[in-house]
Amino acid sequence: MRLLLAIFIPFAVFFTIGRPIAGVICLILQVTLIGWLPAAIWAVYALGQYKTDVKIKEALDDKN
Repeated sequence: MRLLLAIFIPFAVFFTIGRPIAGVICLILQVTLIGWLPAAIWAVYALGQYKTDVKIKEALDDKN
């Protein structure tokens, strides 16, 4: 679900993963038609990083 959100409404993804400042910056970038594509790519990348961070945190929590 977040992947579709990242493609169609990129700035909203940053708010769902707890990065509101990046969300505002992405919104400013997304306002322009040319900036929408880089905003979508950035949102998909950030979402991938978030999922990796969550998996690492879970692995470390399971270890302890």
